[in-house]
Amino acid sequence: MLKLRLSRGGTKKRPVYKIVVAESRFARDGRFIEKLGFFNPLLPKEKKERIGLESERIKYWLSQGAQPTTRVARILGENNFIPMPKSGNNPNKAIPKKERNKEEESPKEEAKPAAEAKKEEAKPAAEAKKEEGK
Repeated sequence: MLKLRLSRGGTKKRPVYKIVVAESRFARDGRFIEKLGFFNPLLPKEKKERIGLESERIKYWLSQGAQPTTRVARILGENNFIPMPKSGNNPNKAIPKKERNKEEESPKEEAKPAAEAKKEEAKPAAEAKKEEGK
């Protein structure tokens, strides 16, 4: 299966990526079919030198059935080659684990009284139906 994906280049702690078409079985930085652009994550998002794309070749490979990876799909979506993909699950890994546990517990505690309130509301309705039946 053909993939549009990123191939890492640059030096240690200074990545620069090539956007390439490659067989999915090939190594990430290994053999590829064609280079379609580049991506420099170290530059600010406003700079046009951050991303360079060859639009005709990208359209050609997409028409041939090449599937973009999630990161390349976002890059192509931002540049209007394909529809912007849905945002995925982004867990709160930046929050320390102790604080995450506190946040998870508080919604559960709030949910219990709401469930109990629904049960209490249901009881009078059931009793009213019994009275109507008499």
